[in-house]
Amino acid sequence: MTDNAIHVLLVEDETTLSLIIKETLEEQGFSIQTAQDGTEGLNLFFSSHPDIVVADIMMPKMDGFEMIRHIRQHDTHTPVIFLTARTDIKDVVHGFEIGANDYLRKPFGMQELIIRIKALTGRAYLAPDKQQDGHCYRIGNYQLDTLTQQLVFYPILRQGEASVHPEVIPLSHREAEILHRLCRHQGEVVSIRDILIELWGNNSFFNTRSLHVFITKLRHKLAKDPQIRIINVRGIGYKLIR
Repeated sequence: MTDNAIHVLLVEDETTLSLIIKETLEEQGFSIQTAQDGTEGLNLFFSSHPDIVVADIMMPKMDGFEMIRHIRQHDTHTPVIFLTARTDIKDVVHGFEIGANDYLRKPFGMQELIIRIKALTGRAYLAPDKQQDGHCYRIGNYQLDTLTQQLVFYPILRQGEASVHPEVIPLSHREAEILHRLCRHQGEVVSIRDILIELWGNNSFFNTRSLHVFITKLRHKLAKDPQIRIINVRGIGYKLIR
C-alpha cells in the first residue's frame, strides 16, 4: 500500500458485504477502515479524517442520513457515497440535500464502486485527449475553476454602489465535473448518456435521476446571473447558454 492510497471509511452493518468491499478495495491499493453503525462511523470519521465516506443508509443506533448530517455540520468537503437498496427518488433527493455526493444502488458491481470513489476523490485517470490546457471558464458573471472546484461570482456594480467582493461558491466534485463538461461545449447539447458513462460508469435510470438532481443544484448556484441557463433538451441532454 502506497502513502498516497485513498483512505476510505466504510460504514456498513452487513458484515459479509462489508468484508467483501474491504478485501476488494484493499487488493486495489485502498486504505480501508470499517464501522458497523452510524455512531461508530461518526467517531471514526473525526478521529481518522478519511478521503471519502462510503455508507449504508439503514443501520442500527444511527442511520446513514443522521451520520452524514452530523458530519456536514463540521465538514462540507469530504465526499460521501450512500449505498442503498431504496429506490424512492425522495430518498435520493433527501440524501443529496443533507450533503451526499453520490448514490450506489444495491446490488452493485465492485468495479463501479471503485470508479466512483476515484472520481469523487479526483484520482480518476483522464486520457490525454480529455485533458484541458486551461482550467478556468468564464460563464457570464461567474468563473469556474475546475482545479479548486469553485464558482466565483463577480457582482455587476451600478453607479453609486459600493464595491462588493466576489462571492466564492464551493462545488462538489460531481457538480464541478458536470459543469466542466457543459462549459467545454457551451451552446451545444451535451449528451446525458455521455455524462453518465464518464462520471457514473453507466446510464441506468437510477443514475439519470441523480444527474437531474445535480443539474437542479447547479441551476440554483448559477441563479445570480439571470442570463445563464442550463436547458434540458428532452431525452437528449443539457445545453449551457448565456
